[in-house]
Amino acid sequence: MRILKLQGKKLLIKELKKCYDFFMKEANLDINSDGYGLIRDKDIYANEIASIASVGYGLAALIIGTERKWIKYEKAYKRAEKTLDTFLNNIEGENGFYYHFVNIKTGKREWNCEISIIDTAIFICGAIVAGEFFGKKVKEKAEELYKRINWEWYRNKNNNYFYMGYNPEKGFWGQWDMYAEQLMLYVLGVASPSFPINKQMYADFSKEKANYEDIKDIIYTYCGTLFTYQFSHAWIDFRETKDSNGIDWFENSVKATLANRKYCINNSKKFKTFGENSWGLTACVGPKGYSGGYGARPCLSDLDKQNDGTVSPCGSAGSIVFTPELSIKALEYFYNKFPKLWGKYGFKDAYNLENGQWYAKECIGIDKGTSMVMIENYLSELIWKNFMKNEYVQKGLDILGIKKTNEQYQNV
Repeated sequence: MRILKLQGKKLLIKELKKCYDFFMKEANLDINSDGYGLIRDKDIYANEIASIASVGYGLAALIIGTERKWIKYEKAYKRAEKTLDTFLNNIEGENGFYYHFVNIKTGKREWNCEISIIDTAIFICGAIVAGEFFGKKVKEKAEELYKRINWEWYRNKNNNYFYMGYNPEKGFWGQWDMYAEQLMLYVLGVASPSFPINKQMYADFSKEKANYEDIKDIIYTYCGTLFTYQFSHAWIDFRETKDSNGIDWFENSVKATLANRKYCINNSKKFKTFGENSWGLTACVGPKGYSGGYGARPCLSDLDKQNDGTVSPCGSAGSIVFTPELSIKALEYFYNKFPKLWGKYGFKDAYNLENGQWYAKECIGIDKGTSMVMIENYLSELIWKNFMKNEYVQKGLDILGIKKTNEQYQNV
């Protein structure tokens, strides 16, 4: 049982370090293994299963650890470079994209999963930012991996949307037809020096708006789940930018986060887990298993069927750059009131108070990764600063017309 309560920056640093520990300790560091550098999807229930997105966040962890002197530069550099070698030579995929889940020792496909465009993008974002931070061979190899990605292969030429998934058994399926976590795809895709997509793809996906009480004009996602407003923002600094249609994606995520919290307050009588300091509805593990449907309004999905009272700390942690004071209060509440929600890697994935008390046993890589990167961006802007230095990121934003608001003003 914890005795000392933690608040503010001390708690953020503690959670940051625990997130970092996940990516250090759940990795394959066997120098002779084909899967060197691969990182588990979760800390339990996935002994042999790595997630390529986890590896992207793991590369960001090496930057954070180096800057905070948790790991020596030389050791972090070598690990980053050899991890990229693993992807250059061993990880199974097609056209520069990789299978979502691979064996941590061999790099081969697991669970009959899909070749994932979004998880490949998260990995390549981690590679790009590592390249900018470490330079030299790490930068060269990150760029080589980026140039291999055939974004056009993943585009549905009939409607100009990205497909959502692909597997060899049934081909392509689904489509990114409305706003979600995929902004990074357009930024990286249009700037590709080898397989560029057309910039109209960014214009073509639906950007429907709705209000939630007094929070107006939220460009919402299908399930209203918070990760969809966070994932691209973990890498790309959208602050004080607008596109050619006046869309401010950062402010949109602020509004969606505030709506998520307000939804939890409004439904606190229905679900005892919900409240002013217990919010952050996002994809996570629940009492019945993993669900991508936990979310808040506005959205299109049936939340009465999706929500069951489960709340994940990564929801509020991942929004700390959008709502710093409210996110910190939520994390203080989780830490100080629910000791069972804390484990060896910091906050566990979720909790639910509806039928007694239920706590997730595991931590999930993408959830720890989003928490880690966003907390570091809030504290130092470290990941943003390095990612935004990349020439292709800058080129992509420019092609899409996403510019600093002062630049837009100068061009009027």
